[in-house]
Amino acid sequence: MKAVLNGELRGVYEDRRVTVASFLRGWLAAKKEELAPNTYAGYADCVERDLIPAFGHYRLPDLRPKQIDAWVSAQQKAGRGRVTIYRVVATLRNALNHAVRSWRLRYNPAKHSVPPKPRAAERTCWNPDEAAAFLRHNAAHYADRLTDLFEVMLGTGMRRGEILALHWSDVHLMDRKLYVRWTLAAVNNSEIHFGEPKTEASRAWISLSPRVMAALHRQAALQMAAHPNGRLEGLVFAKPDGSPLRPQWLLDRLRKRTTEAGLPKIGLHDLRHTAASIMIAEDIPVAVVSKTMRHSTLAITINLYGRLLKDSADEAVKALSTALDRADAHHVVDGPTRALRFVA
Repeated sequence: MKAVLNGELRGVYEDRRVTVASFLRGWLAAKKEELAPNTYAGYADCVERDLIPAFGHYRLPDLRPKQIDAWVSAQQKAGRGRVTIYRVVATLRNALNHAVRSWRLRYNPAKHSVPPKPRAAERTCWNPDEAAAFLRHNAAHYADRLTDLFEVMLGTGMRRGEILALHWSDVHLMDRKLYVRWTLAAVNNSEIHFGEPKTEASRAWISLSPRVMAALHRQAALQMAAHPNGRLEGLVFAKPDGSPLRPQWLLDRLRKRTTEAGLPKIGLHDLRHTAASIMIAEDIPVAVVSKTMRHSTLAITINLYGRLLKDSADEAVKALSTALDRADAHHVVDGPTRALRFVA
């Protein structure tokens, strides 16, 4: 009764019967419906593998920052990866934030214990010559469904999960467009899930180039010939029995063919980065690139490809300098000109 009255007085009810383990498992169960399958699997792995063994025996109100900091220090001394440590403690912080929002804790003991987020490794991208060489190698030595799949990925910048979940019902060949409606995730490369794209911006129409159209027409012809009633249905890129391709299998094929072609090793998501980098190299405005890649904000595009915009920035300042020089020359010949006015 005293605990209940204190909770009423302070606005926070800290139930000392709740352990960190029971709270984390309850939090996971509540989050399962709103998280993508792979995200949920990552959270569950952090909780069961690290957080419960380390902190599960504590009563939830008794967990302190010093205990979390001690765990982080021990993991770092043991040589644990920085990315792994960051993910584990960030998961704990997210869970305890929920405890604070639901008035079960007065403060979050993990708030200041999360180590700095490790810098993402710079991704490898192919230049146009390398990308074209890879596609030629596929066409010359395989000419299979993966040949067309890689052509579509490089020609549209679609994500791995989006291309593997693409259905014929969302491909409009007459309009030269396709619609991204689904994405595929394979939890631990075994359990296949179809779900909606991660962001609202990802659900969008994509225009198709002549090369991509040709690849899709080839797949359409093959599938119509194989289908009893000549109809296009199901997945665009699938196994012969129509079941989904597994991302790890696709990555293995990419690596094998990349090695055969003597090209730099890249991952499936790097094909998307390659598409964006080629657009930028061809002086496509960054706003158009951002829209084409279906980023939710322009800032994401700039953060991802800022280093590639260096040459564009050089050209911009050169153009600015040229304009000012031209204005100076005009001033000398014809005298001062009226000042420009910018209206907000």
